[in-house]
Amino acid sequence: MKTVEIRISGRVQGVGFRACIKRIATNLGVVGEAMNLPDGRVLVTATGEPAVLDKFVSMLYGCPRIVIRDLSLQEVSLARYPEFTIQRGAYQYST
Repeated sequence: MKTVEIRISGRVQGVGFRACIKRIATNLGVVGEAMNLPDGRVLVTATGEPAVLDKFVSMLYGCPRIVIRDLSLQEVSLARYPEFTIQRGAYQYST
């Protein structure tokens, strides 16, 4: 198992992207969370088997109505989640 943090930019807010991400994650058995960032990007934290996470990331491009301009992925410390959730509200971060 591993956890990755994915930052996605483009036309990714206000188009149902987080709901699509949750459907894909649930179908693949990936757990974690997705949230909109104040700068217009979407942040996804996902935990699963490495091969399943690779498939998860590739399937994000198939979500309807979105345009992914950039996707950055980095492995982070293993995080355990009970399920995949959509987080709402402001998220404070530093770049």
